[in-house]
Amino acid sequence: MRIDDYVAELDRVLAGPHGPKRDLVVEARDSLTDAADALEADGLQRAEAERIAVAEFGPVAEIAPGYQAELTSVAGRRLGMLLLVGVPITVLMWSVMWRMYPPGDDVWASQPGWYSLVSQLLDIIQLGVGAYGGLALFALGRGARWIHRPRLLTRSLAVLVWVSLPIITGLGLLLTFGTEGASSLEFLPSILANLVTSAMWGLQIYGATRCMRITRASLPRLDRPSVLSS
Repeated sequence: MRIDDYVAELDRVLAGPHGPKRDLVVEARDSLTDAADALEADGLQRAEAERIAVAEFGPVAEIAPGYQAELTSVAGRRLGMLLLVGVPITVLMWSVMWRMYPPGDDVWASQPGWYSLVSQLLDIIQLGVGAYGGLALFALGRGARWIHRPRLLTRSLAVLVWVSLPIITGLGLLLTFGTEGASSLEFLPSILANLVTSAMWGLQIYGATRCMRITRASLPRLDRPSVLSS
């Protein structure tokens, strides 16, 4: 097999974020090219040098699992970072907004008894999601040596997003429209906050969908930790 054919097959079987995937494939091509150049300098024909370089590099079936494990970890780290940073920012933004633009005292006085409990529950769920994202980010980064199944951890982040977002959305709508006259859509700062929140949720859904696709495509043998540096 020539280098171009080998690299094309490797690129085809890998699934992951475009940039890191491209970097890994380019790294493999450069290693093969360097090996083939050395063999050609020793007097071999180019075609034969490339075939030997590919054979010494190893079959795609043996090389791909390590590359795929790294790509899976990269996707998980990106989603973990998004949850760690984005979720607390959303919580803080809404907390500040309600303090800067409160409704009238009569509206707060008419709040139902469950309003405060639901508000606290919403904050706890969101901060818990952010905290889990931070733990996963650490585990897939500095803690990778102790993580034997990065695929399962990355997939758990995706599942967390798909489970938590409907709950957070439902609780948020309940708070928004739960008190007569307190709809947060009545003033401009809240509309902007809703746009930012929707953008954050869109990014989370995108990241979770990508992690689901990557981990679903991964074979069980891809669960072993990658030997590649992040």
